[in-house]
Amino acid sequence: MTHAIEPIGPATGEAAILVAVQRAIAGQPGVLGATRLMSHFGEHALGWVAVAGIGALADPARRKQWGAVAVGAVGAHAASIAIKRVVRRRRPHHPDIVVNVATPSQLSFPSSHATSSTAAAILLGRLTGLPIAAAVVPPMLLSRLVLGVHYPTDVLTGAAVGAASATVVGVAERKLGWA
Repeated sequence: MTHAIEPIGPATGEAAILVAVQRAIAGQPGVLGATRLMSHFGEHALGWVAVAGIGALADPARRKQWGAVAVGAVGAHAASIAIKRVVRRRRPHHPDIVVNVATPSQLSFPSSHATSSTAAAILLGRLTGLPIAAAVVPPMLLSRLVLGVHYPTDVLTGAAVGAASATVVGVAERKLGWA
């Protein structure tokens, strides 16, 4: 007895959105290179920890606040990993979705890059008075779609978890007298 393989139809739902984003943006000059750099920077929140470390060295009067940026980024990353292990959503896998970067796991929800980047950007914005979140968060979220490693709800939820993490760090800073 032979089994016919069902053809896979066009992407639907979030996969269709992801395909549309990739088709519209990924082929533009420099986009894949820039999104891959963003991916490496955000991996395990290490880029944000480096920024916080440089800030702490350059601005010793606010060393604790710079440390809070690192704690916020790492804490947000840890929260996203915990959620991933509970939810266990697979990364995008439709044949029309092109995966443009390697990932450390096959788990997708929420995006750890979105989570740690949002937390770090909010905390850096509070510390510097600059609109860092507005400048950093949308491109990081979009980069995860362009790279084909997250669905839209993965990055949106990641941003929400990151914002919540930044709020928790902000409360802790005020209680400790750092803010």
